[in-house]
Amino acid sequence: MSQNLEYLQSKAAALPRVPGVYIMENENGTVIYVGKSRSLRDRVSQYFHGFHDGKTSKMAAAVRDFRFITCDTEMEALALENSLIKQYTPRYNIKLKDAKSYPYIKLSVRDRYPRITMSRKRVPDGSLYFGPYSSTQTVYTVIASLERTLGIPSCKKKFPDDIGKSRPCVYKQIGRCIGVCTGDVSEAEYRERIDQAAQILRGGTRETIQTLSEKMYKCAEEMLFEEAARCRDTIEALRKLSEKQKAVGSPDVECDVIGLYMKHFGDEASFRDCASVFYVRSGYIADSEHFLFGNEEILPEWDDENEIDSPLLAFLVSLYQSREFIPNEILLSFELPENDLWLLTNYITDRAGHKVVIRTPKRGGSRYLCEMAVSDAKTHSENARKREAGEEKMLVHLASLLQLEVLPQRIEAYDISNLGTEHITAGMVTAIDGKLTKSDYRTFKIKSQAGQDDYGAMRETILRRLNHITGDPEAKEALECLPDLILLDGGVGHVHTVREAMAEMGFDIPVFGMVKDEFHKTRTLTDGESEINIARQMDVFRFIYGLQEEVHRYTVGRMMNAKRKTLKTSTLEKIHGIGPAKAKLLMEHMGTLTAIKKADVETLAAIPGISRTDAEAVYTYYRQGNTPKKG
Repeated sequence: MSQNLEYLQSKAAALPRVPGVYIMENENGTVIYVGKSRSLRDRVSQYFHGFHDGKTSKMAAAVRDFRFITCDTEMEALALENSLIKQYTPRYNIKLKDAKSYPYIKLSVRDRYPRITMSRKRVPDGSLYFGPYSSTQTVYTVIASLERTLGIPSCKKKFPDDIGKSRPCVYKQIGRCIGVCTGDVSEAEYRERIDQAAQILRGGTRETIQTLSEKMYKCAEEMLFEEAARCRDTIEALRKLSEKQKAVGSPDVECDVIGLYMKHFGDEASFRDCASVFYVRSGYIADSEHFLFGNEEILPEWDDENEIDSPLLAFLVSLYQSREFIPNEILLSFELPENDLWLLTNYITDRAGHKVVIRTPKRGGSRYLCEMAVSDAKTHSENARKREAGEEKMLVHLASLLQLEVLPQRIEAYDISNLGTEHITAGMVTAIDGKLTKSDYRTFKIKSQAGQDDYGAMRETILRRLNHITGDPEAKEALECLPDLILLDGGVGHVHTVREAMAEMGFDIPVFGMVKDEFHKTRTLTDGESEINIARQMDVFRFIYGLQEEVHRYTVGRMMNAKRKTLKTSTLEKIHGIGPAKAKLLMEHMGTLTAIKKADVETLAAIPGISRTDAEAVYTYYRQGNTPKKG
């Protein structure tokens, strides 16, 4: 028995048998797991005695020490555990995106002409908010469907200010918009459309169709055939919209359904557990999302009858801490230990502000919904496993071609872009386990006077990048991690430049240049001495080609953004009394040059650092375009 294991067993045996939270740390002092228990001594001791599944054993083997916090109640421990998981984002805990990441649909009902928009925040401004939804893509799809179905404007015009100021756009001509800008649509008629949108978002598509049908027949009787035709077209559009939704029950069915699929595919690296969540509203699956739990994220050991602390409980708590609306019923495909179910029910009931029933149905329509969710989770799990197998196979081929000692789990690609001697920008694109990881992309604005010297710019980039590496295997910040492979959008000269820079700092990382042919397509990789043909290994070729295109797109895009900002600022600097500092202030407060052009004097003068004289000069310049620059 190792000395460290004896220490951990002894420390765990001395813990009190009270509710609390335990915090596991590795040899670097990094938090790798947070858990809660109603008996700290019993739960923590389990990690250092007996046998566990592969993931739990791997976590326990990495523990060098632990801390603990006692609590008065299990409910208090549950809330503290969730807070600490968000604070530390431990490697072995199930992690969900934070509540602020979930988008909402916002109806600004207090405005004279309300609009439908996406919002990341739910604020008490009198607007109606629906959601949260699983992704912005879902939100924009729903908004587009409502605008198209109900003829609600999707343009940026402000009503009533812009009514009658310009000709209606093509959407009015093709019947996609009712044309508020023409002045032919009353506020009452527009408000009716918004009320219909709100009813649909609440799940009342059937009620909206019924109301429109009654109105259509009434208009027909009164010989208002144009209005009756509009109702008919809207009803047809709503029916098509409802056909795209999957009906799973009667109109009064409103619940969340959580299905869990757990599978071991033959070896530890093949774990891919998944949970699918269906949000059923008015009998339809209004939204859904799935959560793939990584190879290292720990789920319950189902064979352990004495399971005290279920990580699945932490997942469910985190899921509902992120949601504004919680229905009266939550259906689970699995059973929680009685104590965990009691804790979860009380926690979510308190969070929702009304009684919430959480149950595992055994038969009937509710059980069918759970089985649907499990089937969906299984599909996502198996698809993820297939993708991972393909990506791992590609990395094996890449490592073989480049004669690497290890599989390149973290690959970084670099490119340099500039406009002459201005805005010299280096972009870093990252692929982890064969997948592009946009959160790890980084931009380097070249500070040295390198001019159009690509080699000098690349040297500065790599030196600055290497300065951030900490050597901590648990590092989370992109620049602190050590790459397994560096790829450069360039040839032999770039490779030699980067190798020299790395040697100066004591790093030895494999570096290759991505060489393009005369058609600007990836041809080969070069190690600085010879070229390696990748065309015959199609999976490697597709990966390298995609990586090179991505790093070029990203770098050019960042460089052009910098150029556009300069152009906007330089335009402002043509105005009498506006220098670089005030131009920057205006852009920071107004956001865009268009907003500055449209702003009135009072709005501009309200910006700290901008005098009324400055505001009048800006206002006059963009209305008349003839105010000269002083001097």
